[in-house]
Amino acid sequence: MNINTITTNIPVMLPDLSATVSAPPSLGSLSAYIKWVRSLPILNAQEEKDLALRFRQEGDLSIARYLVVTNLRYVVRIAQGYSGYGLPLEDLVQEGNIGLMKAVKRFDPAVGVRLISFAVHWIKAEIHEFVLRNWRMVKVATTKAQRKLFFNLRSITNKIGWLSNQEVARMAQTLQVSPRDVAVMEGRMLNYDVAFSTREGNDGNSGDVGMIVSGGAENYLVAENSDPSVLLAESNWLDDRAEKLTKALHKLDKRSRDILEQRWLKEAKATLHQLADKYKISAERVRQLEERALEKLKKYLY
Repeated sequence: MNINTITTNIPVMLPDLSATVSAPPSLGSLSAYIKWVRSLPILNAQEEKDLALRFRQEGDLSIARYLVVTNLRYVVRIAQGYSGYGLPLEDLVQEGNIGLMKAVKRFDPAVGVRLISFAVHWIKAEIHEFVLRNWRMVKVATTKAQRKLFFNLRSITNKIGWLSNQEVARMAQTLQVSPRDVAVMEGRMLNYDVAFSTREGNDGNSGDVGMIVSGGAENYLVAENSDPSVLLAESNWLDDRAEKLTKALHKLDKRSRDILEQRWLKEAKATLHQLADKYKISAERVRQLEERALEKLKKYLY
């Protein structure tokens, strides 16, 4: 995994950010690489936006390298979700890194989303292509319909085992393929012995790619909504946002906080006129207070 190509030559113009990026570990140690990427700094939203704007304006590749490096940890998380395919994690990470580089090249900070949210599609696309090229069962998944089935069949069913005719028809309609395609792919998946992470090479060495030994068919696919690393990251992010929102709300005056709570946080949202009657002011004044309070919240949160 040639990490040096994306971690060297970080420019002196970024001392506050690049000073904390140490040299990459030995390229032969995956565990050392994972430990290293987890130690890298995380850019906040404003730092990321500023760097992305500079890259789009100046085309400085050293800035692009830094944006890639500071997001490598997310590639590892995504790649780990594909470990059930029996392919080396090092290769999955490398392919994901390529997707991240493509995303950085196309990222527009003016859209208003974080880089990693934009990059997830590109990272997964590269990993998917790698899986389809290298996992031996997928050699038969050459058509668009088969590819769609391969990556979605298990993600839309809660049943382990053979599908009924009604379930096959419903799944075919959902995926916009023929019932026969669903039945054929189901047979290939359920009749092929796959281990979660154990590979046995032709010479008996577990490190060589060879015969896949027994295991559950559920290991063919990533459960898009059940990846523990993704769920943990999302949970941590939501907890952090909730904590910041609570602190930001308490920085507002009592009336402004109540207006935001009534207008945005209650299930039965109050109207401007209802709040105007409550505070004996005009509806337009309530709207102005709401707008100013939202602007203050944005400053506190970002």
